[in-house]
Amino acid sequence: MSRPFASVRARATLAATLVVAVALVAAGAAVLLSLRSNLLGEAGTQAERSAREVATGLAFAKPYDDLPLDVDDRPVQVVDEEGRLVAASEDLERISGTGVDAVKPQPAATARDGGDDDDDGADDDDHGESLEPGEIGARTTVSDGSATIDGDTEDYRFAAVPVETEDRGRLTVYAGAPLSAEHGAVNTALTVMLIGFPVLLAVVAWVTWLVTRRALRPVEGIRREMAAITASEDLARRVPVPDTHDEVARLASTTNETLTALESSVERQRRFVADASHELRSPIASLRTQLEVAAAHPELLDLDGAVEDTVRLQRLAADLLLLARLDAGERPADARVDLAALAREAAEGRRGVRVRAEEDVTVAGSRGQLERVLANLLDNAQRHARSAVEVSVRRDEGPHGAGGGGQAAVVAVADDGEGVPAADRERIFERFVRLDAARSRDDGGAGLGLAIARDVALRHGGTLTVRDTPAGGALFELRLPGA
Repeated sequence: MSRPFASVRARATLAATLVVAVALVAAGAAVLLSLRSNLLGEAGTQAERSAREVATGLAFAKPYDDLPLDVDDRPVQVVDEEGRLVAASEDLERISGTGVDAVKPQPAATARDGGDDDDDGADDDDHGESLEPGEIGARTTVSDGSATIDGDTEDYRFAAVPVETEDRGRLTVYAGAPLSAEHGAVNTALTVMLIGFPVLLAVVAWVTWLVTRRALRPVEGIRREMAAITASEDLARRVPVPDTHDEVARLASTTNETLTALESSVERQRRFVADASHELRSPIASLRTQLEVAAAHPELLDLDGAVEDTVRLQRLAADLLLLARLDAGERPADARVDLAALAREAAEGRRGVRVRAEEDVTVAGSRGQLERVLANLLDNAQRHARSAVEVSVRRDEGPHGAGGGGQAAVVAVADDGEGVPAADRERIFERFVRLDAARSRDDGGAGLGLAIARDVALRHGGTLTVRDTPAGGALFELRLPGA
């Protein structure tokens, strides 16, 4: 596959992989945070349950030795309101995170070894909550720390529950629940993600690569066929249209439509060149013959015929030059043109031509090109009229063709001839078309007048059509956007 399509595949694969990677990282972080939060909450609940079990025994005035301090090897501390450790789990060797670092109950005389910090921590835990004797505090303080029990060190979540006793005053029970399950679950989930996410991303990249290749396969077929058309210059060929009814199928259909339009344009150009060459050949050959005869026999020179051939050749060259400019997309000038005055000027000196025009019917465009349109229409009408030609200029509130709705300027040229057959009313606007094959080129022209007139009308945003008059002649109607 060529480099551009491979680049598209690579970009699509990379983009899809990055999007999935970002989504996986976000989802994984959310899962880990949610899992950790739930497990920490569960550990806090377990620690509070253990603390309240011990606090219940204290509320009922149980001796310290009868308290459940060693259940499930969890660290438990009982601290009085002065910060002394009065009871603790038997195998507790070290603890942190409760505010009381002592692990063995201390006699009253040495209970404050280590400073006043422990007192502050114990006082802070139950500060502000008033309790009656035998009542357990409703507020639970949670903290994280670690403890060593029988040589095993683990992280714990501690819950502190205050209890008011009758004989021992305010006591605070610290009980811990291990966080090993939380750490294990989070580490397991993280390990699964670190292993599974790269595998999943690899699968996504591989699938995207295959899907993109399959999606671009018709595009590659279109490219190969276009390259073959370019190399062979055979515009009759068409690219394959896949049966997918998607954007690629529409691209192929549009490409074939473009090729059809291009083939038609090239064919018109070839016919135009051939017809132009044929039309130029006759006056040039005639003029050359007359000059050669005149060179050999000056007394036989047909000067009038030579002048007529030269004028005809000049007109034909001017028509071909104007058509070339129109085909090149030359935009008309944006001057204001009075069609009524232009029609009177075009009809001046022509026998049998009558003009009926409303005043101030103006359009925007090229005066020279519009003058050529009227001259061509009048030439054509006089060529086919029996006796009279009528030109009318008016304003019309209806649509004016290519320009859409709004006020239009209409120029109608009617003759009293035989009219144009319905089957030929579009064909007469093609270049080098003459319906009367019997008439001479001198009388009928080269067949470019009506083609030029319609092209100029289209360039000005208007239309040029033909239909029959009530009397049976031809009526050519030029509609242009009003200025």
